Amino acid sequence: MISQNIERVKASLPKGVGLVAVSKLKPVEDIMEAYNAGQRAFGENYATELRDKAAVLPKDIEWHFIGHLQAKQIKYYIDFVSLIHGVDSVEHLEDVDRAAEKAGRVVDVLLQVHVAQEATKFGFAPEDLDEPHELAQLVLPHVRVRGLMGMASHTDDEARVREDFHKVKMFYDKLKALAFANKPYFDTISMGMSHDYKLAVAEGSTLVRIGSSIFGARDYSKK
Repeated sequence: MISQNIERVKASLPKGVGLVAVSKLKPVEDIMEAYNAGQRAFGENYATELRDKAAVLPKDIEWHFIGHLQAKQIKYYIDFVSLIHGVDSVEHLEDVDRAAEKAGRVVDVLLQVHVAQEATKFGFAPEDLDEPHELAQLVLPHVRVRGLMGMASHTDDEARVREDFHKVKMFYDKLKALAFANKPYFDTISMGMSHDYKLAVAEGSTLVRIGSSIFGARDYSKK
């Protein structure tokens, strides 16, 4: 079933849009089924769970940390993570830079922008991105900003969801033009989950994060 779900989701994605299979709270057996179906990028929300899974699963897996970043837990995945999706402040950019320096790496990150209605979601406020040159001037030699990540409001209002995704794309375009114009690696817009990824793709997403549509519902009592 997982392999069939992988094929179905990939078939629905336009060329150039990547897929991160969100495997949080799922056993390694499920991840291996997706791996054997050709999936290589997996997303985890919890630092120690990511560390433990990476230790026993194939080394060519591309691990994405998609949870809320906590400075004290970066050490659990900084040695091997491929992309950190949710860097939501300059302070956290600096935290990642320090950890990456200790690990002897340059780590790819996405800036999380807050466009949703819910105050409980994290990210740079839109006004924080009004002066993009300030971001470009940060001296962070062990961090490479690849683009933006955003989550839409949790609502059945399709127009609102589209508006949220459109805002993320607008901020991406602004940063690309004013702060990262000569940085070809600034190329990623991570937005869209199982319930809204088709809307996200329509608004410019280049990377979607799909969990339940691949692995089924999660049992959060196992957290």
